Amino acid sequence: MKRGFYTIMSAQFFSSLADNALFVTAVELLKADGAAEWQRAALVPMFALFYVVLAPFVGAFADSQPKGQVMLMSNGIKVIGCLMMLVGVHPLAAYAVVGLGAAAYSPAKYGILTELLPSSQLVKANGWIEGLTIASIILGVLLGGQLVGHSLSSTLLSLDVPFITTGIDTPAEAAICLLVLIYALAAWFNTRIPLTGAALMPMRLDPEKSMARNLWALIPDFWHCNQRLWHDKLGQISLATTTLFWGVSGNLRYIVLAWSAAALGYTTTQASSLVGVVAIGTAVGAVAASMKMRLDHATRLMPLGILMGVCVIAMNFIDNLWVAVPFLIVLGGLGGFLVVPMNALLQHRGHNLMGAGRSIAVQNLNEQLCILILGGLYTFFTSMGLSAFGAITAFGVLVAYVMWLIKLWHASNHVKHREELARLMHIARNDDLHG
Repeated sequence: MKRGFYTIMSAQFFSSLADNALFVTAVELLKADGAAEWQRAALVPMFALFYVVLAPFVGAFADSQPKGQVMLMSNGIKVIGCLMMLVGVHPLAAYAVVGLGAAAYSPAKYGILTELLPSSQLVKANGWIEGLTIASIILGVLLGGQLVGHSLSSTLLSLDVPFITTGIDTPAEAAICLLVLIYALAAWFNTRIPLTGAALMPMRLDPEKSMARNLWALIPDFWHCNQRLWHDKLGQISLATTTLFWGVSGNLRYIVLAWSAAALGYTTTQASSLVGVVAIGTAVGAVAASMKMRLDHATRLMPLGILMGVCVIAMNFIDNLWVAVPFLIVLGGLGGFLVVPMNALLQHRGHNLMGAGRSIAVQNLNEQLCILILGGLYTFFTSMGLSAFGAITAFGVLVAYVMWLIKLWHASNHVKHREELARLMHIARNDDLHG
C-alpha cells in the first residue's frame, strides 16, 4: 500500500470507535432520562438525516479540498455534537449533529482511496478499511457499554478537576467526555494524512450570487451524478446491493439491542456485546473477501445477500446465548464477504464516472436514505406496539426479496447489454485504465 494508507486507517479507526461508543451512550442517556422506546430507535434515522439532506453538497466539497483537511473538519463537527449533549441539548438533536460530521467525513474517507490506489488494490484496501471499521464497531459498542456500566462509570465520575465544578454527574455524561478525547486523537491523525496529488475539482461558485443560490446550483449536478451511477450497468447493481446492505445493517445495530433485551433479558451493557459479535463476523468476512475476491467477481456474491435475509428471520427462533453467538458471527460474516467487493466495485465505477467525492456522496445518499426510511418505519411501528421479533421478520423478508430482485436485474443486463458489461469488466481488470 502507498504511503498514507495506514494513517488513513488509523484516523478512520478512532473516529468510528467514538461514533459507535457514542451511539450506545446516547441510548443509555435517553433511557436514564425516561425517554420512550421510539426515541431510542429514532437515533439511527437521526444520524442518517444529514447524509441525505447534505448529499448534493458534501461530495462536491470533498472533491474541492484536500481530503485529509475535510476529515479534520468533520471530526471537529462530531466534537461539537458531543458537547451539545453535555450542555443539555436533546440527545436526538445532538446525535444528528454528529451525523452531520459523519456525512461530511464519508466522501473524503472513501474518496481518498480511489485517489491513492489503482483498481487492483481497491478490494484489498476496502477489505482492510472495512475490517478495521468493523473492528472499531466491535470495540466502540463494547466501549460504550462498559463506559455506561457501573464499574467503569463510577471510576470516571470519581475523577475531579481541581477548582472546577464540571456538572458531570451521570455515567453517560462521563462517557461523552472521554469520547471527545478519542475524536481529538482521530483529528490528530487527520493532520498527518499526506496530499495524494490528485487534481482538485473546485466547486462552481458564482461570486455575484449568494451562498444559498450557489449551493442550490449544486443540486442539478448532483442529481446528474446520481443518474449516471444508476444508469451504469455495473454501478447500478453494486449501488443497489450496498444500499440495501447498509440500510438493513444500520438498523440491525439497534434491533440486536432490542432483540437481546426481549429474547435474553439483557441490559444495555450486556446487549452491546452481542452487537460486537455481529461485527466480529463482518470483520472476518471483510478481511476474507479482501484476500480472496477480485473487483470483477463482486457480482457473483449476490446469493449471499439472499441467504443473509433468511438468517435475519431465523434470529426469532434463538433464545440461547450459546446458539446466538456463533449464529450472529455467521450472519455478520455473510454481510462482510458480500459488501467489501461490492463497495470496491461501486467506488471504482464512481471514480471513473464523476470523481471520488461526488460518487461517494451519491452512494451515501442512497444508503443513508435507505437507513432513514427503514429506521423511520421501525420507529413508527415500535411506537404503534410492534415487537422486536416482528421488526426482525420484516427486515429479513425485505433483504431476501430485494436481493433476489437485484440478482434478476443483473441477469437481465447480461442478456440485454452483454457488450457494455464486457467493456466495463475490462476496465475493472486493468490498472492502466484507473481514473
